[in-house]
Amino acid sequence: MDMLSLTALMDNKPTEHKALIAEHGLSLHVQYGDCRLLFDCGSGANPLRNAHRLGVDLKDLDAVILSHSHYDHAAGFRDLTESGLGSRDLYTGPNFFEAKYAKNGVRFTNLACGFDRDFLKTHQICHHEIQGLQKIYPGVWLISGFPRIHSFETIPERFVRRTDSGFVADDFGDEVCMALDVEDGLVVLVGCSHPGILNMMTQVSALLKKPIRAVFGGTHLVEADAQRIDATVCRLQEMGLEILGLSHCSGDAADCAICARTDIQGCHLGTGDCIFFD
Repeated sequence: MDMLSLTALMDNKPTEHKALIAEHGLSLHVQYGDCRLLFDCGSGANPLRNAHRLGVDLKDLDAVILSHSHYDHAAGFRDLTESGLGSRDLYTGPNFFEAKYAKNGVRFTNLACGFDRDFLKTHQICHHEIQGLQKIYPGVWLISGFPRIHSFETIPERFVRRTDSGFVADDFGDEVCMALDVEDGLVVLVGCSHPGILNMMTQVSALLKKPIRAVFGGTHLVEADAQRIDATVCRLQEMGLEILGLSHCSGDAADCAICARTDIQGCHLGTGDCIFFD
């Protein structure tokens, strides 16, 4: 089994490495054997600056994966590419370039990634659209399309998409996650988990039929109450969860709840933090 290491190049929270910049967003560098991947790119150039400070090489990556098209996960792809870094291969979910907004009364805030298909063509980026389950390297899978099974996992009404027929609720059909094969199960990386972290992990478990040993990334429990947080963790444990590393949109309440538990290992994966699986 290949060694796996994760490095958070961007998260909302700072860590003991005071030379790094922390801001709203997520970017995880993945080293899996000889395979080097970037899962999400944050909102701008600061993940690149942090990578430089950490000695993480972002040149000639094997692939870049964007969990969904919100700016705080995807807008940094432009900076990465224009800096001559990254990869010629970009993986996203379907309908990635649909216009996304946050609605507040009559006001709409553009949450876009800030680039389009013409940008990819100009920079000779090969765009791969994930439909369902796809293996991109030995032991590395991307998954999209998550059935809504758990009724309490709802998407806030403020998130909308602009279509030819007007604004519609955003179902985040473009969201993808990454599963990596480790000893005795899987490590799964998530961006924001807008479709619901349990909905997503239920589908991962059903498709790959392996225990989910660890989950890292944004779980979007920031708006969840204590009961939902507890129910989420308990259900994940039934899937094999041993380690839960929260980031970005998981929320302080979830952070506190996970750190207070003794039945799983928990942490907040802040900017500059690393995880290793032998």
